[in-house]
Amino acid sequence: MAHFVIMGCGRVGVSLAHTLDDSGHSVAIIDQDDRAFRRLRSSFGGRKVTGVGFDRETLKYAEIGDAYAFAAVSSGDNSNILATRVARETFHVPHVVARIYDPGRAEIYQRLGIPTVAAVRWSADQVLRRILPEQTINGDFRETSGRLILAELALADAWLGRSLRSIEAASGVRIAYVTRFGEGILPTAETSYQQGDTLHAMMRTTATDEITRILAAAPKEESR
Repeated sequence: MAHFVIMGCGRVGVSLAHTLDDSGHSVAIIDQDDRAFRRLRSSFGGRKVTGVGFDRETLKYAEIGDAYAFAAVSSGDNSNILATRVARETFHVPHVVARIYDPGRAEIYQRLGIPTVAAVRWSADQVLRRILPEQTINGDFRETSGRLILAELALADAWLGRSLRSIEAASGVRIAYVTRFGEGILPTAETSYQQGDTLHAMMRTTATDEITRILAAAPKEESR
């Protein structure tokens, strides 16, 4: 089980906190207003932290140093992005996601390598996909026989700059499309994996554990 830190105890944050808590994960949820924690059910077993989500001391109290993922889902775009950058750049949290209300900012944030979920197409499920690889691997689409699924890939940073062909060869997937700067693109023979990209691939259902293991590690030299 992993530790997750959530900034924002509104409807979004509460939904995420309850889902992760139900799954047996350790959860800390941050909000400036301690009255917001009343939205959490009485059986919630996580930590409630009153404070500013991008304040380093507040994040330390939420045990950000042990966090597998950080989700900033407060009502402020600037606060969400700032907190996400602090979590990633100062505390080196491997998985981060920020909720935004202004889709026009999405490209800027993607260039910074920050996965974002725009409010106009938001759901708790979309946030969970970006912070829980096991949620992602369940797939966006499953073909009729159940043998193949289309899912987002979770890759180690060491794959950055590698060609999509080398990723396919190493993992046995077929990359269908890439989301880059908030837009979908069809890959070509020259397309490489860049910071902020989301790769969507078809894969065999029975191979998902092995694919996750391969892509979570640095690529072997022969996979270039």
